[in-house]
Amino acid sequence: MTIQINYKTSNLKKISSNIILFVDEKFNISGLKKYVSNSEFSYISDLLKNSDLKKDLLVFEINSKKSIFLASIKKDIKTSDVENLGAKFHSFINYDKQNEYFVNSDSINCKIKNFLGYFLHGIKLKSYEFNIYKSKKNKKLVSINVIGSKNKISPKDQLRFKALEEGTFLARDLVSEPGNILHPDEYAKRINSLKKFGLKINIYDEKKLKKLEMNALLGVGQGSIRGSYLVTMEWNGAKNNTKPLAFVGKGVCFDTGGISLKTC
Repeated sequence: MTIQINYKTSNLKKISSNIILFVDEKFNISGLKKYVSNSEFSYISDLLKNSDLKKDLLVFEINSKKSIFLASIKKDIKTSDVENLGAKFHSFINYDKQNEYFVNSDSINCKIKNFLGYFLHGIKLKSYEFNIYKSKKNKKLVSINVIGSKNKISPKDQLRFKALEEGTFLARDLVSEPGNILHPDEYAKRINSLKKFGLKINIYDEKKLKKLEMNALLGVGQGSIRGSYLVTMEWNGAKNNTKPLAFVGKGVCFDTGGISLKTC
């Protein structure tokens, strides 16, 4: 599935298609009258009396072409909660036959800066699929149209969210690849391609590892026909006085532990 985000000019006319509106944690819908018809408002009001208000997201099917989604904004909501709210919304649309939805930004009442950006970010993160080797791919295109006067997300923030999504998807691709495809040689090759984004990449092959006397790593690697590598990535993007942050990780493409037979 491909998610396409469209930012529409402010238009508060009642939408005849699927729409998501935001309410408080008590699902108070009194402020939504201008976004829905009188019959829709009455219908939702009646159903809310018997609904599970502990949920974050409720959906009301108006007819075969329209559903109204109510997303609850908790008082103590965090940015991660907003992303999860977007992910839950995606779970609905993923199995829906409809391909167009509207998000009314004017119904958002939250102190979190860029609430809308985090919500859409959650939708995009949830949309990830690893279908490289599938013969039948999900080619569904879903349009999410953001309306209202609060639909402004700065180009800087849009770029930041896009970078986070692409980086997350790259990591998920690497994790999902089978070992016969993403072996150490291929892994080092893919990581080296990140130089185009400004990262400093150092690849230590077997010759360099021997000089560093990293014999434990090389010893494990002897059980494979592939090479052994240590890869470092450096990013010096932020020019400020903050302390450097380092992550140390291990990408295991081959492990001898499963080969040895162990007695009971």
